Amino acid sequence: MQEKKTDMAANNTNSSNKNPKKANLLDHHSIKHLLDESVSEIVTGRGYAEDVRMSNFRLLMGSIIIIIALLAQFYPKKFPENRDFLILILYTKEKNAILFTHPPEGSFNSTGLVVSSKLPRFSDIYTLSIASVDPKSKAAKEPVEFTKSVTQWFTKDGILVEGLLWKDVEGLVNDYAREPKKNK
Repeated sequence: MQEKKTDMAANNTNSSNKNPKKANLLDHHSIKHLLDESVSEIVTGRGYAEDVRMSNFRLLMGSIIIIIALLAQFYPKKFPENRDFLILILYTKEKNAILFTHPPEGSFNSTGLVVSSKLPRFSDIYTLSIASVDPKSKAAKEPVEFTKSVTQWFTKDGILVEGLLWKDVEGLVNDYAREPKKNK
C-alpha cells in the first residue's frame, strides 16, 4: 500500500504537487488543517462557490466579545456584581464546519453545502460529512459522510497523496449530488 501511495504521489502531475503538501504526522491539528484545506479546494473546484457570510459573522461576534471583555475589565464593580454584564451566549450553526458554499452556478434545484470534518484527539479516524445549508428546504438532500483512517492519504514522510484524497472527496460529493431513488 505504501508503494502505491508513493507511486501515486510521484505520478500525480497536479500543479499543487510541485510543492507537495506535508504535515507533521505526530500533530493531529496539522493533519486536520491540511486535510480540511485540501477538502475545501476540492469542493470549490467542483463549482461550489464559498459562502463567507458565516466567517464574517464570526469575526463580528469575536470583535463584540473583545469589546465586552474590555468593558468588563474596567467596569467599576468587582466580579460577583458584574456577572450579568459578562453573560453572553452565542449559538452558531457552525459546529465542525470547514466550508459553507452557495449552490452551483446555474442550479435551480439545489442548496449550498455545509462540509464538516472531525478528527478526534489521539485518533487517526477522519470523518467528513456533507449536508445542505438549509436542511428544511425541499431541495435539501440527505447528508452523506465517510470515515477513514488518515494513514490512507499520507506517506510515511507526511506528504499528502492528493490523488487518493481527491478520489474519496469527489465520491462523497457525487453521492450527495446523486438524485434520490423514488419509491413507486
